Amino acid sequence: MAKTINKLSDRKVAALSKTGLYGDGAGLWLKVTATGSKSWIFRYTRNKKTTDIGLGSALTVSLAEAREAALNQRKILVAGDNPLELKKAAAANRKLSKAISMTFQQCSEAYIEINRHGWKNPKHHQQWQNTLAAYCYPLIGQLPVSDIDTKLIIKCLEPIWITKNETASRLRGRIEQILSWATVSKHREGDNPARWRGHLDMILPRPAKVQKTKHHAALPYVEINAFISALRHQDAMAAKCLEFTILTACRTNEAIGATWTEIDFEQKLWIVPADRMKAEREHRIPLSSRCIEILSEMPRLNDFVFAGGRGKGLSNMAMAELLKRMGYRGITVHGFRSCFRDWAAERTNYPHELCEMALAHTIKNQAEAAYRRGDMIEKRRKLMEDWLKFADTLKPDANV
Repeated sequence: MAKTINKLSDRKVAALSKTGLYGDGAGLWLKVTATGSKSWIFRYTRNKKTTDIGLGSALTVSLAEAREAALNQRKILVAGDNPLELKKAAAANRKLSKAISMTFQQCSEAYIEINRHGWKNPKHHQQWQNTLAAYCYPLIGQLPVSDIDTKLIIKCLEPIWITKNETASRLRGRIEQILSWATVSKHREGDNPARWRGHLDMILPRPAKVQKTKHHAALPYVEINAFISALRHQDAMAAKCLEFTILTACRTNEAIGATWTEIDFEQKLWIVPADRMKAEREHRIPLSSRCIEILSEMPRLNDFVFAGGRGKGLSNMAMAELLKRMGYRGITVHGFRSCFRDWAAERTNYPHELCEMALAHTIKNQAEAAYRRGDMIEKRRKLMEDWLKFADTLKPDANV
């Protein structure tokens, strides 16, 4: 008796080249075209109407897989359904789902809008928008967020991973946060393809391998005396602010954002609130005698100690521009914190943790941080007075 099912074999499928239909039995056919391409077809008759359903190319669907697919179609027929109608309905649902699903760009914009009010630095909002617009939106911005996979993430990151690694690393983190938000918001499912540990770190080189750490250019601490002397000959608000910044070892944004309400003249303290600190913890800074003198010289033009225009504080570029005018183009304002730290380490016997606390650095040892309650304010007051003496009166080769 002639074989009625499983008529074909892998060898025969590979050998067939003549245009035509070759049956495997039970509705499964191999279609060979004039160009030599081969594809699988399931043929069935319903209500006296014969219908063909494509099951895929023979290049990607094996004979065994085609037989499995044909079996599934026969089960649909046995259940009384129409395979073609079910296929059309599934395609329509997928199309509708994509039409109503959020794109990656829409999710990004939604995430930024929700979180931007909680970002301390207003620049973060712009930085997020700029990096995503430059490196993601042209490639994946209009794709449904549910379709974003590892290959697409790599496509965004790879072009800049070596040449702009710091930017690329931040971009990866931003994509990861957006996709996590999209998953929690039910716009996508599955693992986060932008996660680093155990995923992208297996594909991309580690940042430490390709990223050169750039420290803020700093003035050597032995030159601080001459610098302070020259600074005091500058008649500008920025000069007073820069000297105050140096003598308190604070950050630029902390100094230009200082308000009169933060200054306690009686206790000789500057209390910077948590929402203005990098570590998001209140920071008390003991004010040396020269700092009090600077504050007493400042006119109270608005709420800010170092007032700028339009009721705001001094511009964050004011001190940097002053350094250029003074001829110090190779150093940064932030670098004076390194200047202070180098002096404390090399010319004093103050403990490491005391100096780190003066810089408002976070204690990395969690056990130590848990037991540290005080801020050693009186010991730090002595430290800051010694820093003033070194910067103001001592010779560069003198010791504290």
